[in-house]
Amino acid sequence: MSKEEQRDDQPSDTEWMTDLVRLVNAPDYKRWQSMVAATGGCAHPVHLAGQSTIVDAGTGEILHAYTTDAEPAGHLLVACGNRRASVCPACSQTYQADTFHLIRAGLTGGKGVPETVSAHPRAFVTLTAPSFGPVHSHRDDRACRPRKHGMLCEHGRPVGCHLRHEPHDERLGQPICPDCYDYPGAVLWQAHAGALWHRFTLAIRQELANQTGMTRRAFAQHVKVSFAKVAEYQRRGLIHFHAIIRLDGHAGAYEPPPDWADHHLLVQAIPPAVRQVTVTTPPSDLGRWDLIWGDQLDIRPILLDPSADGLSERAVASYIAKYATKGAEASGTIDHRLSCRACAGRGRLSLMAACGHCHGTGLKPGLTLDALPVTDHARRMIRTCWNLGARPEFKALRLRPWAHMLGFRGHFSSKSRAYSLNLADLRNARAAHRAADARERHGLPALGDSTTLVLGHWRFAGIGYTPGEAIMAEHIRQRVQTARHIQAEREDG
Repeated sequence: MSKEEQRDDQPSDTEWMTDLVRLVNAPDYKRWQSMVAATGGCAHPVHLAGQSTIVDAGTGEILHAYTTDAEPAGHLLVACGNRRASVCPACSQTYQADTFHLIRAGLTGGKGVPETVSAHPRAFVTLTAPSFGPVHSHRDDRACRPRKHGMLCEHGRPVGCHLRHEPHDERLGQPICPDCYDYPGAVLWQAHAGALWHRFTLAIRQELANQTGMTRRAFAQHVKVSFAKVAEYQRRGLIHFHAIIRLDGHAGAYEPPPDWADHHLLVQAIPPAVRQVTVTTPPSDLGRWDLIWGDQLDIRPILLDPSADGLSERAVASYIAKYATKGAEASGTIDHRLSCRACAGRGRLSLMAACGHCHGTGLKPGLTLDALPVTDHARRMIRTCWNLGARPEFKALRLRPWAHMLGFRGHFSSKSRAYSLNLADLRNARAAHRAADARERHGLPALGDSTTLVLGHWRFAGIGYTPGEAIMAEHIRQRVQTARHIQAEREDG
């Protein structure tokens, strides 16, 4: 059963109470608690069955053996690792913390990155989507969209809004006139946002070279442009990118750039590079769109001194890490795919055979677009993805599988190779620390000792909890989170 189906199959009060009583009275409840706590209170742990043996490489003697036969239900629980807070709050916090350290290492150094990197020119840049039609907005002490009273659009709706929306008003981000809103353009821009970002990274290098009177190849011999970025959904359902752009020497973070490659040069090159970027959509009888960045461009310095007029390194790292765990659900949509897994939303398995799972709809069995728990604006975006995804000219965009993301199909967070270490490096270091700690507890040779071999056999045995287990796991997650917050406050203090 998928995670989405598990959400829909909610147990009755009697079922979860009975299961909860069974769980807390089980003889192996304490062990189950410790396994869940080891995952941080993961909401959808992976169940593994099998065994692991550590043997002496020279003699074949078994030094330590572990099997899941004695574990509760015969399974070992492993964290799911999902980055989205709406799916697994526990694993998303781990992902957020890793992203924070990854971003901060590229700003202040540490974890293998030299501290001298903090002196390199860098800027915090926000790139936005263009307007595809007026939407309701929150403006401090001002009306939403003041226009002359009585002015109507071609669909007979007012062109303005004289209300002062509160920050949590459900109308924020919704089009003032849905029929005037360019939904195909918005979806296609979203689908090409990754291409726009890629072309911007090329354009900024070219513009930096132009401003210094060099060719791009000659400039690259002196300066390397490093970056890290995260995508954030706006209320209107479109993403914008928050990015750190840093100038390094030819060797990356380990070498400062030449004196002439300073912060002023970086800031001067960003606006023209943004204006140069354009992506043209494939030919279609609907027309062609020249996709560009929006007019709103924010460039801020990143400063060592948090009291100065700019953004501190810690604030930038925290900001990017915060949005690394968010998804499209922040803009009123859902956090799981709608397309049928068997046919990937096409409705057909081949040219002659319709999909028997979705009966040709392309949707997961039991789903209808009209019944989705989303805002009207998100529903129109999803339906536009569905309709455009059926057209052969947009087949490569795979809009139906990405309809729940309102067309966006890129990475939420990414970085250039030279910016800092990778997430995999942090995960491997954490796994190595835990393995070394376990070996020390059992009196085994240190991890990496060539005198021992680890032999293991594992198989997938399921995912998730029973109703009672899910309640206790959430309680454990909250306790783990509180303990981490207390420890963090002590370390900061």
